[in-house]
Amino acid sequence: MRVYVNERPREVGINTTLMELKEEIKSDADVVIYNGFIMKENVVLKKEDNIVFIKKGEIPKKEDMEAQLVARHTPKVHTRVKEAFVGIAGLGGLGSNVAVSLARIGIGRLLLVDFDVVEPSNLNRQHYFIKHIGMKKTEALKQIISECNPFVKVDTIDAFISEENVEEIFKAVDIVVEAFDNPICKSELVNSVLTKMKDKKIVGASGMAGYFTSNSIVTKKINENFYLVGDGENEAKVGLGLMAPRVSIAANHEANAVLRIIMEDK
Repeated sequence: MRVYVNERPREVGINTTLMELKEEIKSDADVVIYNGFIMKENVVLKKEDNIVFIKKGEIPKKEDMEAQLVARHTPKVHTRVKEAFVGIAGLGGLGSNVAVSLARIGIGRLLLVDFDVVEPSNLNRQHYFIKHIGMKKTEALKQIISECNPFVKVDTIDAFISEENVEEIFKAVDIVVEAFDNPICKSELVNSVLTKMKDKKIVGASGMAGYFTSNSIVTKKINENFYLVGDGENEAKVGLGLMAPRVSIAANHEANAVLRIIMEDK
């Protein structure tokens, strides 16, 4: 009889019980999930049951983590995603959230680039925590990613990105994500990638400040290699700040644009 343990098929005998299976596979499990529910009682397993055994705080095996991702994304999607290499320019409100979203879906490799440190004012919209204040953003974000998907390969560069070094920094990646706050830096990066690195795709963002409607933030394909996220008008200024809700929406638009490029759904 076939059941699924940690999303992988397993043959068990008829009348096998849940706790018998637990003793056989993971006797030290603290939590047993049976068909989506926490289960403390013993039951006789049925065909196609789905069981997850968890030991609190333990890092899942790589093959178990991959099985969970494949079950949710399908093998075709997962294979393409884990082969992709994405570079993220700037690790603030956009970049930190893009990186975590891509890590959660099992991106194969990330290049994180920033020169800054985490400040208290960053916590209103950036994917950092109190314990990261004072740390380099590259180090802090690498740590965060390791805690949600330790099997993503993460490279970091602690540097200020300029027109002079952008080619060298991003020469190996498949896709570049522009995630700066400064509009001049945004423009310089996008122009550099489009004119000097014509084999690369770039996803940028413009217009996510304030608390306007979420629906005005959209993704547009500007040309074959350039995708732009945002409402196109609401940049940060006095009285119109950058806050978590709209910044996170824009960041996840960027992450989804990256995914669509990977899947060639353009």
